[in-house]
Amino acid sequence: MRFWQEIGVDLGTATVLIYVKGKGIMLREPSVIAMVRDTGEVKAVGDEAYRMLGRTPGNITAVRPMRDGVIADYDLTEKMLKAFVRKVVTGPGRFFKPNIMVCVPSGVTEVERRAVLQATREVGARKAFLIEEPLAAAIGAGVRIAEPTGSMIVDIGGGTTDVAIISLGGIVVSESLRIAGNEFDEALIRYIRHKENLLIGDRTAEEVKMKVGAAVIAHADDVREIEVRGRDLINGLPKTIRVSTEDTVEALKEPVQKIADGVRRVLEMAPPELVSDVIDRGIIMTGGGALLRNFDELLRQTTGIPVSVAEHPTDCVALGTGQALDMIPVLQDALISDTFLRR
Repeated sequence: MRFWQEIGVDLGTATVLIYVKGKGIMLREPSVIAMVRDTGEVKAVGDEAYRMLGRTPGNITAVRPMRDGVIADYDLTEKMLKAFVRKVVTGPGRFFKPNIMVCVPSGVTEVERRAVLQATREVGARKAFLIEEPLAAAIGAGVRIAEPTGSMIVDIGGGTTDVAIISLGGIVVSESLRIAGNEFDEALIRYIRHKENLLIGDRTAEEVKMKVGAAVIAHADDVREIEVRGRDLINGLPKTIRVSTEDTVEALKEPVQKIADGVRRVLEMAPPELVSDVIDRGIIMTGGGALLRNFDELLRQTTGIPVSVAEHPTDCVALGTGQALDMIPVLQDALISDTFLRR
């Protein structure tokens, strides 16, 4: 009988999800940490810290220690991860170090891999493994990755978009773009500032994206409106405007087109046999960015290939990361373990 727990971590730029074997997803919180500026004392992590973003007094700072899918601040990431793991490691297993599998974008450098592995070991992992995000997303979406057929995954997270074609338990061709959900928010902020001379925050931009945002307008009933409050850049006073779906399509045109171009490039690099498989099986979208309305329709128009959104797109990477702990013999050539640190 195993007393230690096995944990899969989706260490995302926007959200951290933790999957515990036998229990499912046990934690889903924003990847934000609040600290006392002078002492370095941790005030809050996750949901509580997220509520502090943009609202902290001078002596407290609330930050995102992950940027573009990788560690931007090593010490803060380690403290945040330690607090999250402590929340989910319970019962008899808490006395034993857990095995932890963490996912990383497919384009990370060796230095970035070492940083994630080192942080995972410092958290108290018995064994630490890394798996690339598109592979984890495919497993979580129910793709049989060990088969000798090509499957295409487009995983749009908070900081990165990973596009990959997978066959025989590994990634054949891939591209990692530093364009994803956070870039969508920034594009909306820029557009509203330019068009309306109104400054809005990240949380407002995210709300606009989720409630009225779209990649393209496919039907007349796709058009919606939302009331947005911000600061008038001309007189400095509060101001309220209305933002429509047409505004979001215009604002997001450049980032969504860059992702569509990345999908096309991966298809151009792939062996013809695998492209044939992808045409038969279609493209699977995962990640929070896949929830942007009609993004699947845009990719369908760009590639001419059927596109579907996975059943629980935001959970796929976390589920796949946890399930990969049972597939280590199949994935042994694709995984990076903590032996990598000893090289």
